[in-house]
Amino acid sequence: MHLQSKLNVKIYGFVIMHNHLHLVAESSNLSEDIRKFKSFTAREIVRYLESANRIVFLKRLKRGKRNHKIESTYQIWEEGSYPKQVNTFKKMESFIDYIHFNPVKAGFVNLPEHWRYSSALNYLGKDGLIPITLFTG
Repeated sequence: MHLQSKLNVKIYGFVIMHNHLHLVAESSNLSEDIRKFKSFTAREIVRYLESANRIVFLKRLKRGKRNHKIESTYQIWEEGSYPKQVNTFKKMESFIDYIHFNPVKAGFVNLPEHWRYSSALNYLGKDGLIPITLFTG
């Protein structure tokens, strides 16, 4: 929701997995917006872990920090991202289906709509975790 409300990013689909995130989004400067998103969420995650006294997790994140990251204590996000341009309706539909099936493929759920951290419910006309811009082709 931070991407939508603070950075005016349109989100067409998403899946949050245990070790990665898929996002189908549009903005005037998506790479900069993703950088800001990663910075914001990293700060929020660290703030939460510190306030909850989750020392074990903080130690893991500290050990995972890259040596050249001298401005931070913890490494939350992997460096970089792997953008793919979606320039046809067919590609968009295919990519949204692909990301929604990630939790099924991983064996976490039997159907995409059973994964709470996904926009699959939105595409069934139900309220998902966050509102999105539905891609209708």
